[in-house]
Amino acid sequence: MKLHHWKVIAVGLMLYDIAAMTFSYFFGLWLRFDFQYTNIPVEYLSAYARFLPWYLVIAVVFFWFMRMYRGIWRFAGLFEFLRYGISSLAASAVHAILITLVFQRMPFSYYIVGAVIQFILLVGIRFSYRFFTEIFHKKNTEAYETQRVMIIGAGAAGRNVIRELQQSEKMKCTPCCIIDDNSNKWGRFIDGIPVVGGRNSIQTNAKKYNVDQIYFCIPTIPAKEKKEILDICKETGCGLKSLPGIYQLANDEVLVSRLKPVAVEDLLGREPIKVDMEGIFQYIKGKTILVTGGGGSIGSELCRQIVGHDPKQLIIFDIYENNAYAIEQELKRNYPELNLAVLIGSVRDSRRINQVFELYRPDIVYHAAAHKHVPLMEYSPNEAIKNNVIGTYKTAYAALTHGTQRFVLISTDKAVNPTNIMGASKRLCEMVIQSMDAVSKSGRIDILPFIHAHKDKVIDGQKAYDPVDHMAVEGTAVSDKAVGHNAAEEKATENKATKEKATEAKPEKIKIESVKNKERTGTQFVAVRFGNVLGSNGSVIPLFQKQIAEGGPVTVTHPEITRFFMTIPEAVSLVLQAGTNAWGGEIFVLDMGEPVKIDTLARNLIKLSGLKPDEDIEIRYTGLRPGEKLYEEKLMAEEGIKKTDNELIYIGKPIPFEVEKFLHQLEELAKASYENSPDIVEMVEEIVTTFHPVGEKPEE
Repeated sequence: MKLHHWKVIAVGLMLYDIAAMTFSYFFGLWLRFDFQYTNIPVEYLSAYARFLPWYLVIAVVFFWFMRMYRGIWRFAGLFEFLRYGISSLAASAVHAILITLVFQRMPFSYYIVGAVIQFILLVGIRFSYRFFTEIFHKKNTEAYETQRVMIIGAGAAGRNVIRELQQSEKMKCTPCCIIDDNSNKWGRFIDGIPVVGGRNSIQTNAKKYNVDQIYFCIPTIPAKEKKEILDICKETGCGLKSLPGIYQLANDEVLVSRLKPVAVEDLLGREPIKVDMEGIFQYIKGKTILVTGGGGSIGSELCRQIVGHDPKQLIIFDIYENNAYAIEQELKRNYPELNLAVLIGSVRDSRRINQVFELYRPDIVYHAAAHKHVPLMEYSPNEAIKNNVIGTYKTAYAALTHGTQRFVLISTDKAVNPTNIMGASKRLCEMVIQSMDAVSKSGRIDILPFIHAHKDKVIDGQKAYDPVDHMAVEGTAVSDKAVGHNAAEEKATENKATKEKATEAKPEKIKIESVKNKERTGTQFVAVRFGNVLGSNGSVIPLFQKQIAEGGPVTVTHPEITRFFMTIPEAVSLVLQAGTNAWGGEIFVLDMGEPVKIDTLARNLIKLSGLKPDEDIEIRYTGLRPGEKLYEEKLMAEEGIKKTDNELIYIGKPIPFEVEKFLHQLEELAKASYENSPDIVEMVEEIVTTFHPVGEKPEE
């Protein structure tokens, strides 16, 4: 058998303990009689000599079971000190009882001095190893260049980080000072590192101690206070790292390896959104859920959070196969038992969408598929309408006709008083959802138009829509041979007849309203509106980070441009909460705090990289892009808001509009977009009255 190094050390310690215990009690007896061996009475020496072998066997066996020979001494701490100390004192108590009862009552000083000397010798040898290794490590670290680290936080997390830095031979980092706002700790030390002051002394002490790195180790601090401290830290020009959160303390994971670079979201100064996760779990559990655009930034995070709530089945629908494949592999790896279907297709393809709904019958739909890039859509406005508006309509129509319980649209704050076609298209999507919800409430599915065709086609002398999409027809029916007879064609004819009958009856106009009715049946349609998402595909943060890594310049469109920001998990939490609490027709809005200047964001990112804006990295202003505006808004003035149970989530009051008129306009808009009309922006202006295009109009 292989003889491990620690076993050799354990045998050596046993021999040492035997010698130490033998000496300890003899020294107690010797001291009692003034260090004169001849003065010690024979009965005391006899009792000591006869009891000693028994005591040594009992003590060594006891110490073995107390794991005194299995410790890693270089990491010994308070817990080991207490365990070894109690073991030594317990052995001394056994010594005193047995020698007195079985052999001879000894002098009082024998018991006390023997126990104390035994404690010092047994515990001291074990902790001396750690002491000398730390001295040796300190001398070694002084021999080569190390990073000098300032610790923010003199609590448990800070202490653990300091100890790991001191004990690790691989980390070329040396803690040199600690910052804490508790003045009671100033002037005191943690493991030899001084607590030098509060947050106001960060810059002074960073210079005084030649700090290279700052480790933020206060996982329990409120977001606003954290932002204030980090704002001071980033002015020092030092690298910044931070503990992710309080859960690290609970899981005993406060390690240097857990520290992460301070992200720009740490500087937003807003508490993360909190949602009713239990309510979400109860709502999603056992449901079949469809996520369109499931491979994108928001869609993929939706999938990650959904699978943690025990759905019956998750269907990911996306047109981009690479993204869909990536999230599929991730979910299969992390949730091997998950019932997962990953489908490729477009929300603009009615046949494909209807096929998916017919086959899987989803209970909940999260509609994240959309074109989102503002400048790109300015140059391709018809594509924004086709994909965003018509794609939303077709998906919502399929949800309504296939018995889906809830449909949640992912919207944006750019839909508020839009100045670009992307924002206007998302406002149209919201209007589609509100119209669908009104139709669902009223049961008037007959008024819904069949938005289906890429182009008109003449068959047998009759005008019919191209069968690439929906199977509805104009005029007389098309032959089965020409377009393929199926249930959709029959449904189209049936709905057309119902529509004509309903028109003759002149029913009441459908109203846009949000009604809280627990008895409601049919599909409930809602929209969720939030601002820019940090780290999402196409967001400004990855662009800035890439530009900084390349040495600049960092491009900002305008020094005064501002945006609302939130993290991807926050956005997804809001979407899930909306799906849980929806009654139909609502537009949920997150309180995203104060807007942030993009220029400030860029400068903060440069500082967090340990560089100086306008010195190390140039900031270049490029001018507003087509369709871009300086300020984003969360709600239209006429909408108003009302609170929900979650103090950070609000509901926009539905803006009334004529559903029938809107649906007719939508039908004309769809036809124009598929014809790639040059007048598509003007048509959108007529429908979305709050849409006011700005900037240079791109050429078609």
